[in-house]
Amino acid sequence: MNPQESTLYRYAQLLASCTRARLTGTRGADEIFSLQVADCLPSVEFLPEHGRVADVGSGGGLPGIVWAVYRPDLRVTLIDSIGKKCEAVREIIDALGLGNVEVVCARSEDYARTQREVFSMAGARALSSAGVTAELLSPLVKVGGCVLTFKGEKVNEELSAVGKNWRKLGLSEPSLHFYGGEDSSRCIVTWEKVAKCPVNFPRRTGLAGTKFFWE
Repeated sequence: MNPQESTLYRYAQLLASCTRARLTGTRGADEIFSLQVADCLPSVEFLPEHGRVADVGSGGGLPGIVWAVYRPDLRVTLIDSIGKKCEAVREIIDALGLGNVEVVCARSEDYARTQREVFSMAGARALSSAGVTAELLSPLVKVGGCVLTFKGEKVNEELSAVGKNWRKLGLSEPSLHFYGGEDSSRCIVTWEKVAKCPVNFPRRTGLAGTKFFWE
């Protein structure tokens, strides 16, 4: 293993041994490393040259801690609304000695009202549908930045539901980047932030998942 992989395996061990909160659905360090941590690695190539990046709905720190390990020059913010998870992840960050990561315990809609369009990239893994995720992330990202999410076999269905409405969030049309081999349905979806996000976003907390912006 290279130094980054060694750090990430230690991270998997800490996730597996955490008793403060359930941070991942996978148990055992080897499985967490191979199924969860390694799955985040393809997103590293989309990280910006400099600036701040945000991991929204971070849970146990994926993919944000992977980004922090591979890019110590970036400032990484992990955003999650569940206090027990946030405290557990802070302990893991301290144990790993990562000085470029902060944990914010808040709903992303609330956080975006005070940290509007300050990030070079915002990403999420297993947060919500593509449209809902894009709505939650776009208010955080500056023009010229990138919005990113991980998707699987329902990606085309989720993107088709939104149609041509991405500009309502200041975003370009999505780009799909498949990984994991020929038969894999796993992909990373990216949008470029091409214009400022309209002032009516973020909407009231929780509204993105119940009243879709594109309908």
